[in-house]
Amino acid sequence: MNVSDFAYDLPPELIAREPARPRDASRMLVLDRRTGEYADRAFRNLPEFLEPSDVLVLNDTRVIRARLYGNLERSAGTRRKVEVFFAAPAGEGAWEVMCRPGKRIRPGDRIVFGAEELTGVFGDSRSFGLRLLEFGSSKPVEDFLERHGRVPIPPYLERQDTPADADDYQTVYANAPGAVAAPTAGLHFTESMLDRVQSRGVEIVKITLHVGIGTFIPVRAEDPAGHVVKPERFEVTEAAASRLNAAREAGRRIVAVGTTTTRTLEYLAARDGRLASGTGEADLFIRPGHDFKIVGALLTNFHLPRSTLLMLVSAFASTEAILEAYRHAVHEQYRFYSYGDCMLIR
Repeated sequence: MNVSDFAYDLPPELIAREPARPRDASRMLVLDRRTGEYADRAFRNLPEFLEPSDVLVLNDTRVIRARLYGNLERSAGTRRKVEVFFAAPAGEGAWEVMCRPGKRIRPGDRIVFGAEELTGVFGDSRSFGLRLLEFGSSKPVEDFLERHGRVPIPPYLERQDTPADADDYQTVYANAPGAVAAPTAGLHFTESMLDRVQSRGVEIVKITLHVGIGTFIPVRAEDPAGHVVKPERFEVTEAAASRLNAAREAGRRIVAVGTTTTRTLEYLAARDGRLASGTGEADLFIRPGHDFKIVGALLTNFHLPRSTLLMLVSAFASTEAILEAYRHAVHEQYRFYSYGDCMLIR
């Protein structure tokens, strides 16, 4: 298996720069993973493909305003503006961050945000291109981000975030702050769609995976087996675990909304053989050959070429079926990536 096996051609104009309006107006490509057959539908048709015995699992993470601009200061009195991306908490009063420009930042450098409202000191470099930024235990970093941060829309949108992104880049059921990227398959849902799903008899269960920078990190090794996935924080409540285990024991189908939900469920099953409640960090890299123990159907968006997310959906169906469906989607001018259309693999 090579990373080049997951390449496909995408005209740039098919990258969705803005979401569909209303958000449930997206198209949906339905793929039968056993036969490879696919059909063009609309997301509003989703309830037709769900059975009353199904369990729909949502990721209720909430995207934080993770991007800030600050002034980097040194003892020599120099000052320059730096963009700081807050990737994840790293203990009390500390965060792992990415900086742009960041090559010349040294441990001990100080950065100031706002009118001295928040100051931090850089520590050592971390893996995945991250740096430690320490604020002290009494600094309310999360509150400052919520007031002054920018919405961390994906870089391939090639634009600055707008006030509309504060709602558009958030699911309607977002609850637990902590993600730096949206669980984008969930962006299509409206409250009325959730009501329609439940009125069909489908049970809805929510878990949490705080989507991290791993969703952006490209696979640089030609052999995907050499790629390391950065762990992402998750939480599964006792009630959610109990309901999912009961559904599995009854032979009911688990329908995962998004690759983030899928990774969490399969990580827990691979670790314990049974879904256990609790918190932790999931680092499962799902690629072709993975034995899915939990997920029986998957709603997902269209993903970047050569990405870990494309490998995950290829593992769930097959690489050949996925790439053929993607070629069809390109031909039919589906909208791709975070704000794009979706795909139901069943």
